[in-house]
Amino acid sequence: VRNQAAIRGFLRRLLSGDRGTADDLAQETFLIAYRKIDTFRAGGSFSSWLHTIAYRQFLQFRRKHARQTVMAEPPERSQDTREAIEAEILVPRLLERVSEDERVCLTLAYSAGMSHPEISGVTGLALGTVKSHIQRGKQKLQNWLSKHDHSFSQAKDAAGSKPAREARGA
Repeated sequence: VRNQAAIRGFLRRLLSGDRGTADDLAQETFLIAYRKIDTFRAGGSFSSWLHTIAYRQFLQFRRKHARQTVMAEPPERSQDTREAIEAEILVPRLLERVSEDERVCLTLAYSAGMSHPEISGVTGLALGTVKSHIQRGKQKLQNWLSKHDHSFSQAKDAAGSKPAREARGA
């Protein structure tokens, strides 16, 4: 239950706000985790293990539906303030402006609070590649935001917590 919101949010951002599909993939993630709990290494990060399963479910879904367009449902509303509503709409739209790998790395860093090594472990990407995706994604978002009178710090605040630094998991 503790990781449910994080996994659902992670998948929702990967799917550009498609709540129904994200919830389905989250349910599959937890079923797989339940069935394969014996593969979890004691002392490892349970959250990273779950995110890895969720990411693999996302990749599998994407392969199956490669050419289909998924209509996104409106994002769930957590607060009834204008800023919160705007942020919930802005973040998924912003994340559509970066590549899929950049979106995954940014989502894991900012929403899940994972370190660069943890992201590398979840995605299977080299550590340097993770860092490059995060940096390039941030730059693309900053460029877009500066053209549209927003700041990256506003978008980061809307996306969730500040990212973990690479040293935490190194």
